[in-house]
Amino acid sequence: MVPVIGDGTRCVHGGHPPVGVGEPLHPGPVLSSTFDLGTGDAVATDFYGRAGNPTWRALESAIGDLDGGECVLFASGMAAIGAVLRLRAADGALVLPSDGYYLARSLAHAELAPLGVEVREVPTAGPWPGLDGAALVLVETPSNPGLDVADIVAAADAVHAVGALLAVDNTTATPLGQRPLDLGADLVVASDTKALAGHGDVVLGHVSTRDPALAAALREARSRGGAVPGPMETWLAHRGLGTLDLRLERQSGNARAVVDALLAHPDVTDVRWPGHPGDPAHAVASRQMRRWNGVLRFTLASERAVEEFLAASRLVGSATSFGGLRSTADRRARWGDAVAPGLLRFSAGCEDPDDLVADVRAALDMITR
Repeated sequence: MVPVIGDGTRCVHGGHPPVGVGEPLHPGPVLSSTFDLGTGDAVATDFYGRAGNPTWRALESAIGDLDGGECVLFASGMAAIGAVLRLRAADGALVLPSDGYYLARSLAHAELAPLGVEVREVPTAGPWPGLDGAALVLVETPSNPGLDVADIVAAADAVHAVGALLAVDNTTATPLGQRPLDLGADLVVASDTKALAGHGDVVLGHVSTRDPALAAALREARSRGGAVPGPMETWLAHRGLGTLDLRLERQSGNARAVVDALLAHPDVTDVRWPGHPGDPAHAVASRQMRRWNGVLRFTLASERAVEEFLAASRLVGSATSFGGLRSTADRRARWGDAVAPGLLRFSAGCEDPDDLVADVRAALDMITR
């Protein structure tokens, strides 16, 4: 019987086969674009850098184990989303979250709709309209930047009832926080630029599935379209994955502490984090999330208030990504999200909780009323 191992062990050891005496415990990236073909007509596993690389397979093995499916790496999260949206674009309508990551909607409307693909938008938390004619439904849960939650089990039932595929963007939850394939999703997609790699030095994405035909189609799309990850970026992400369990524990704890501080501050409104018992999405999130994440949101009175908050903070950086070691905040209206001018998506980092909370409180107190 194969023993059940914990998240931390899987993160540390995933994708690393046993090594022999004198071999490196942490092998470096394979940086070659060309491989020896031999003298016969048989094609080796690795023959050209756009089609395959041992460094990719190592990380794909590790992520696939965490997701519970077969993983296909891409050069970015958007490359992964694009590949997913194109999988069934010729078969019917695409349904996307109206309040999810804005570039996913932009890609669908700017590139696929002009080709005759029907694009529909629905809010993450519903209500959902009829899905007749849909070929693929993408949900993002918790959503970015709103932190709303979709019921994945209910979504899978509704989507499969009309013969469509369900894809779940799992970026904010991470594969440790949520396993959509276990809940009925056909595909799980994520930007590994964020918490999975975790150090702000990599752009990467992936799609996982339990359907071998879908995995093969994704690999063909990756090679054909050239959306291939670099070996160095892949190696860095694999190195970062080793500490995901540790980082997520600190980040979620920091998120909880920051949320408590925000809820008690008079200048803050509209605080959302699914891990808080008072959050509107907490009940649904509790049923499907294994662990909480470090991403939250809140709203200040104005753009000026945001600027004053960020200028006063010593620990919170102004950055548009999330999931890294350092706490960051991003005013989402600047990117075109349909949100209030003072809405901030906050990514809790790995600082000491007391230091982070004290810094956030002090920065909030510096806002001019």
